[in-house]
Amino acid sequence: MLLSHLELWKSYWECVSRPYTVFVCSITAALYFLWGRKCQKPALVCSESFSDFLHEHCPLVAQRFSPTPWCWGGRLQTLVCALLKSSPKITYRNELIRTVDGGQISLDWVDNDFSEAYPESSTRPTILILPGLTGTSRQPYILHAINQAVSRGFRCVVFNNRGVGEEELLTPVTYCAADTSDLEFVVKHVKGVFPAAPVLGVGVSMGGMLLLNYLGRKRSESGLVAGFTISVPWDAQKSSDSMEELLNWLLFNTYLTNGLCHAVTRHRKVLEKVVDIDYVLKARTVREFDERFTTLLFGYKSCKDYYVDASPDRKLHNTSVPILCLNAADDPFSPQNTFPVTIVQGLPNVALLLTAHGGHIAFLQGMFPRGASYMEQLFGQFVQAVFEHPSGINKACGIKA
Repeated sequence: MLLSHLELWKSYWECVSRPYTVFVCSITAALYFLWGRKCQKPALVCSESFSDFLHEHCPLVAQRFSPTPWCWGGRLQTLVCALLKSSPKITYRNELIRTVDGGQISLDWVDNDFSEAYPESSTRPTILILPGLTGTSRQPYILHAINQAVSRGFRCVVFNNRGVGEEELLTPVTYCAADTSDLEFVVKHVKGVFPAAPVLGVGVSMGGMLLLNYLGRKRSESGLVAGFTISVPWDAQKSSDSMEELLNWLLFNTYLTNGLCHAVTRHRKVLEKVVDIDYVLKARTVREFDERFTTLLFGYKSCKDYYVDASPDRKLHNTSVPILCLNAADDPFSPQNTFPVTIVQGLPNVALLLTAHGGHIAFLQGMFPRGASYMEQLFGQFVQAVFEHPSGINKACGIKA
């Protein structure tokens, strides 16, 4: 018996002593070491009482975020998410609402009529979701977020910006991160349909900028009980600078610009009344598009003026509802040096959750990151905490009922 054990150990040693085996083992060990260093707890910036509430009801804020081992960098996370993330099947009820200027807005509802937690439709909590720059209700991150919400019994409605998707543009008015008039109209509509149901706003990327600008302008009259944002570009000017770095321009900026130009082309007959379409379509960056289109359409003197007005960090101090904002330090769209850490430290109602990795609207985990990621899971925990403990979160944020 002893001899057989010795022979086994001898065979094992001969195996691991082979150069290629040692090389593979060394590389594997190094990768696991590096991956272990990537797995860090996120930094939570907020008041002590808000922190206590989040730690109790949103345990993900205190857990290590472990990015996909083969997908660490922010650019790679962003690209892989766009290419691989699955799209759960969601059935929407579409509603077109007419605006006072003769335009229309498309809302996609998931009523969740079979909700066991909230069987009464009139009081069922509602989540209003704002997609990114060229996004619609069909984006995978929207579909996964809705899955999280529906499983908890909530109702969802996606606010599709004018001219995005398949709806016709009836007037020469589109959207931008600074103009909150359409969002105000949508909130009033949703509250009018379900006046007894609490409404929480969720904004992704540019949708988050829009949501925060709205909350800052409306203050205590926003009609929303809380806000949640993902991957917000806090400073539009610096975000544009980052997106114009060569690699970011090649990977992301060109794609977004093409998407914006495609929408303009689709609505050419309506928009050519107010802008030079051919000139707009020559834009090669989002900034050039904003200079040639957005700035003119919304009456700004310059693109710089628009970017100053669109940056939500300047309005945080006016917000009056609990807000949780998730950002990644390696987000190519939102540089780390723009995160409003100092501002948030002086506010009782705003929390910044900052991960070392995660990219832009990605936060991928696991070896095969096709399902719900960290950001959607955090979203699920936060909205549940807000709706199930309204007095607790308001007290934690110093908000009087």
